[in-house]
Amino acid sequence: MRKFELKNEKTIAEATSVPSVAKMRNCMTLSMRTMFLFAIGLFLQISAFAGKYTISGHIKDAQNGEELLGALVVIKELPNTGASTNEYGFYSLTIPEGTYTLQVQSIGYKTQSQTITLNQNLRLDFELAESARELKEVIVTAEKADKNVTSTEMSTTKMTIQEMNKVPVLFGEKDIFKTIALTPGVKAAGDGNSGFYVRGGGIDQNLILLDEATVYNASHLLGFFSVFNSDAIKDVTVYKGGIPAQYGGRLSSVLDVKMNDGNSKGYKVSGGIGVISSRLAIEGPIVKDKGSFIISARRTYADQFLRFSSNETLKKASLYFYDLNLKANYQLSKDNKLYLSGYFGKDHFGIESQFGFQWGNATGTLRLNHIFSDKLFSNTSLIYSKYDYTINFGAGSAATNILSSIEDYNVKQDFQYYLGNYQTVKFGINAIYHTFIPGSITQGGTSTLAIMRRYALENAAYISDEITVSQRMKVVAGLRFSSFSMIGAGHFENLAQNGDTLAGQGFNLGKGQFGKTYFGPEPRVAATYVLDSTSSIKASYTRTRQYLQLLSNAVASNPTDLWVPASNNIKPQVADQIAGGYFRNFHNNQFEFSAEVYYKSLQNQIDYKDGAQLVFNQGVESELRYGKGWSYGLELFLKKRFGKFNGWIGYTISKTRRQSDYINGGQSYNARQDRPNDLSIVGIYEASKRWTISGSFVYYTGNAFTAPDARYNVDGQSVVHYSQRNTARFPDYHRLDLSATRQNSKHKHYETSWNFSIYNVYAHGNAYSISFDPSDQNINQLQATRTALFKLIPSITYNFKFF
Repeated sequence: MRKFELKNEKTIAEATSVPSVAKMRNCMTLSMRTMFLFAIGLFLQISAFAGKYTISGHIKDAQNGEELLGALVVIKELPNTGASTNEYGFYSLTIPEGTYTLQVQSIGYKTQSQTITLNQNLRLDFELAESARELKEVIVTAEKADKNVTSTEMSTTKMTIQEMNKVPVLFGEKDIFKTIALTPGVKAAGDGNSGFYVRGGGIDQNLILLDEATVYNASHLLGFFSVFNSDAIKDVTVYKGGIPAQYGGRLSSVLDVKMNDGNSKGYKVSGGIGVISSRLAIEGPIVKDKGSFIISARRTYADQFLRFSSNETLKKASLYFYDLNLKANYQLSKDNKLYLSGYFGKDHFGIESQFGFQWGNATGTLRLNHIFSDKLFSNTSLIYSKYDYTINFGAGSAATNILSSIEDYNVKQDFQYYLGNYQTVKFGINAIYHTFIPGSITQGGTSTLAIMRRYALENAAYISDEITVSQRMKVVAGLRFSSFSMIGAGHFENLAQNGDTLAGQGFNLGKGQFGKTYFGPEPRVAATYVLDSTSSIKASYTRTRQYLQLLSNAVASNPTDLWVPASNNIKPQVADQIAGGYFRNFHNNQFEFSAEVYYKSLQNQIDYKDGAQLVFNQGVESELRYGKGWSYGLELFLKKRFGKFNGWIGYTISKTRRQSDYINGGQSYNARQDRPNDLSIVGIYEASKRWTISGSFVYYTGNAFTAPDARYNVDGQSVVHYSQRNTARFPDYHRLDLSATRQNSKHKHYETSWNFSIYNVYAHGNAYSISFDPSDQNINQLQATRTALFKLIPSITYNFKFF
């Protein structure tokens, strides 16, 4: 009996009916009433502004011209009055006529003061210089020290590259996914997998954005690395709950990654040389103080070590990836700024002309920031995303090529309106045109098999209002309304819930003709109540809808996993999540603590029948089964922010279940990503001005899977019997990583450093897969064999900067 990996675990949920026309009319009527009431409120707010003036502008880093996110503008004469910059560095502050002292501040920067006489609207831009004193913070951020207590954000994690640089990682490569997985509620999918689970959701239920463009497969080298090159990244935010209304399309989380804009003051070259990869970034001004660019590239060269192998086949093998980040911006006028960014990455694996496998992403974003007035800010985006893979066999007339891809064109318009210092309204629309190529095969240049292409149009409109009700209470209320339409041409079968074809009920769609359309509201609300100067309680409710699904019955996600759209058979997934938490800072904001509880209900979850065939299956929808799911848990987080020793402890206790009438006899079962316990500990110690030592420890309950419990011979054929769905578990996972960074002497025009790290210090063999073989004593009995990917792995990286 040959070895095999268990590949039939996935999530499921129960189906819900499509809204009726009457329900749609009610929703539209409700939306019109809401907009009417909002218009009245807007008029009353504007009337209240008589005798007041607005100060607005941008805040930037004086050294490189980068916009500062979350920088503060406060009025010394008006306690509790101020404004913070948005994600584009823009702020707006409305106060009565008079003479005031403005203080512009951001952690890690010198506070700047300016006295103004306000008798008209003013445009004031600021550039902040970095603080000259030695800071002891691990994180250099532009946020208010107690923002975690006072803001309406909850179930949100923000990371800076400065913080990620100090956390030990595999092969010395700084990795966004590996770092955020060290925070509560976010769980790494495992060794050899760059995906992650959030609060019981699947890997595909996370929306991953790079400068607003969707990244469909965020992994390199079969999951060992993520596609995000840290040299090109400025800011990373993860929303696990209380997701803002401007985001949609996924159930569980949003990972919003923003690229560096480039240095508009002078030229800079930085990079690093590691054990298996190197990287290089070049940035500088297009026109000083008006525009800038950055080009960042990375490539691995692990395949070069294969040349020393005694195996002739391995000598001829190639195994590497490269990625390229590009971004440029230019200040067209005082009120207009243009951005252009792109990402291109590919993985290559092959053996000369015998076999080749390539997969990768391409994204592009063209964005215009426009200031209509001192209160109205606009962002217009044209976005392109594509993920594809190709597999090649043979050469010449015998060559066989396999292709699959997903491609998006996205138009997006966002507005931000500052009604006053205590109210900000965000609203916007977007439309995405999807093209799905499930698979096509050509031999000798002639097509031999092509799975029908799918097309779809996804639309959304949203509005949210953030209101400071009092000094103690803030509320954000939002409504997103989304729709999704399948588009022809093609023939579509109607299927029963058990996957059987309903005879005579198929239908055809002509080219460009609209078929099944889904739509629905997605209300969002979050509130914060400040108990005292150091603590608060928060609560949120979020409804999300997901129209795209990733089909995979493998234990870990693969480049060949298939994205499919909602259709006449596949209903959109829907999730409702409520969350509440207690937040507290102490010792002058040196420590922060939070405790959050959540409950998530999921509808229309997808799982698979036993032995499902997902690859190159024209009738793949017949392999699917549907059901419901739920997840709940408690997340605890304690973080020390300042001082020579910093770090955090995160612990999550949770449960994730699924249920389907057509799986497991209709009884509920553990989802594959169910992990009752998840612990992470991170410590960072600044031993001296030159040496920083860090370590991380992770422990979590092993993933659930369906294990075979017997083997039979029937008419000479080997038959394996499986137990109930997901009743077995992988062994518990635990690992300790250590890292040390030596900062060499800084010079006027360059600086260098060395990073030494050890992954899996005590060489624990964590299970990557489990296979089952006939027992040596009895061929009709099975014995489990565990395979581990990584034991102890040391690495060294040399980093440099020239400026």
